[in-house]
Amino acid sequence: MDDVSARTPQATISAHDVVKHFGKKRVVDQLSFDVMPGETFAFLGPNGAGKTTTIKMLTTLLPVDSGQIVIDGFDLARHPMEARRRFGVVFQDCTLDNGMTVHENLSMHCAFYHIPRKERPARIAEALELFDLADRRKDIVNSLSGGLKRRIEIARALLHRPPLIFLDEPTLGLDPKSRRVLWDHLQTLQTTLGTTIFLTTHYLDEVERFARSVAVIDKGRIIAQGSVEAVIRQTDQKTLEDSFIKLTEKPAWSDDPITLETILDH
Repeated sequence: MDDVSARTPQATISAHDVVKHFGKKRVVDQLSFDVMPGETFAFLGPNGAGKTTTIKMLTTLLPVDSGQIVIDGFDLARHPMEARRRFGVVFQDCTLDNGMTVHENLSMHCAFYHIPRKERPARIAEALELFDLADRRKDIVNSLSGGLKRRIEIARALLHRPPLIFLDEPTLGLDPKSRRVLWDHLQTLQTTLGTTIFLTTHYLDEVERFARSVAVIDKGRIIAQGSVEAVIRQTDQKTLEDSFIKLTEKPAWSDDPITLETILDH
């Protein structure tokens, strides 16, 4: 174990005072939040708010300029390789090899993560079963629907059994039925394995139904965070979508980010 935050040592993700510049522009400004084990945490913001940059820092694709990120006890700056073993990532754009079968895609991922060869059949079978894909193992990926491809990507990201998975717009472009099926499988995943989910999405109805905590970022700063219910209550709206619109129509607040505790104080 490493530099886990003294404030919340049990957090799966602890980000504290994270800053990132591109040239002279500060695109991420003093970000601090915690994601607890087993929860679905929604990270929301308009386009250009700093979400993508933050995810790249959380997944070690970009270094932080200052501040600290700890993933499941490992400081990214000091132990990036150990941290990478603690999470899986499903990016917005499909990264499967369309010319390979489902099984071949999963096998390649096992090799990439150095999963022992004798363990790979069981790992692949387990992942396919969890997402109801066992009968698709021999199918060429290019022949499958967008919803099936997304389920395969998530199954692939879980092969090395990480406690945390990053999902960047996981249901983008899916029809309502496919979205529902995917979320059914994600809920089963959390019930079965206790996996922590870090989610970005523009489908705020999904966040209301499935997320426990939410943070809203605008102009590089977190402008509201807490439970979904707390953020809705703080903005005096009826839905998270209405709250999001109200929050992001304003300039980014210069005061401390709103938390559940400050909401209850008002």
